[in-house]
Amino acid sequence: MRAVPAPKVWVTGLTVGAIAAVAVLAVQADKGTKPHAVAAAPSSSASAHSTPTKPKAPAAVPDGSGTGRRIVYSLGQKTVWLVDASDAARRTFAVWPGTVSPDPGTYSVGTRTEGPITGSDGVKIEHVVYFSTASGVNIAFSNAVDGSSPPPASGTRTGGIRMKTADGSALWTFGTAGTKVAVVE
Repeated sequence: MRAVPAPKVWVTGLTVGAIAAVAVLAVQADKGTKPHAVAAAPSSSASAHSTPTKPKAPAAVPDGSGTGRRIVYSLGQKTVWLVDASDAARRTFAVWPGTVSPDPGTYSVGTRTEGPITGSDGVKIEHVVYFSTASGVNIAFSNAVDGSSPPPASGTRTGGIRMKTADGSALWTFGTAGTKVAVVE
């Protein structure tokens, strides 16, 4: 009578064979030709007078935002700058303000909450950096834990100034307690 191999032996054998086949294919692919980027020729519909578009440079730190190490928040541009002691912007990013905004002026970072917590709009947030109140609403920078930036619920008064997750992490690191926050138009 002939012994039949156990199912585990078959599965192990097939797995080892598949791994070996993938390794052989990877080595062969690595020996093949590599693609090279080639600039595309202008299309016939391109204007003879058109110029290539340059990437948009980040906006300069707003005038009237003070000097020294600070966070600058422009209400009109919906932008934040993290400015070092030499007045150079180290990071600039877009934000999504809530329904209640701080008045222009100079504030200081007060309480900070790393999170996660639930924001006034019901969204889980983190890296919360409080710096003001307006009309009885706390004003703070934060980012949604899931990276989203949903619009505030209709009729909800929110003071959260939301940003992308990486920007929230950078602002959290930069905006320690006592850090100056300049809010400009």
